[in-house]
Amino acid sequence: MTVPSYPVHTIEAAPAASRPLLEQAQAAYGVVPNLLAVLSSAPPVLEAYLTLQKLFAASSLSSVEQQVVLLTVSTDNACTYCVAAHTLMAGTQGVDPVVLEAIRSSNSLGDPRLEALRAFTQAVVSSRGWPPQDVLDGFLDAGYGEVQVLEVVLGVALKTLSNYTNHLTGTPLDPMFEATRWSAGDGVADD
Repeated sequence: MTVPSYPVHTIEAAPAASRPLLEQAQAAYGVVPNLLAVLSSAPPVLEAYLTLQKLFAASSLSSVEQQVVLLTVSTDNACTYCVAAHTLMAGTQGVDPVVLEAIRSSNSLGDPRLEALRAFTQAVVSSRGWPPQDVLDGFLDAGYGEVQVLEVVLGVALKTLSNYTNHLTGTPLDPMFEATRWSAGDGVADD
């Protein structure tokens, strides 16, 4: 597949409608991550991504649970950029390194509640929204409710937008994510 070359825009070179959003990212992160710089080619898409990100952050899922969702979707979609980025972010948000490695290698998590979340998220992605009843039941039995079912869908939407963007544009990995670089198949357990 040959796709057009997408620039990694600087704030100054980005389309005018994207500049304020990139300035906000610069203020929040200290840098403009390459994903946002690439998304800035289409200002409405950049705005949609940032809006979904804010909405998901405001969900009832804890920051650890949010990272489990985001990493699970990115791993299942084989997005090297997002797995590396969210591994770093999850580590700063207190996600146990054992949990991170289990997600990155598509293994079961040690924590039953987080495992139910991971399994449900993965099932939503792989089934395109038609998870098996036993996986949904396991999610609900772990103490999650109807609200969290929909919040997982929000997290899936957020990461699908960025994962597919990265696949289609070849977004280069930022230097800050090099230490958490990942490739599909890294450490995957033989089941």
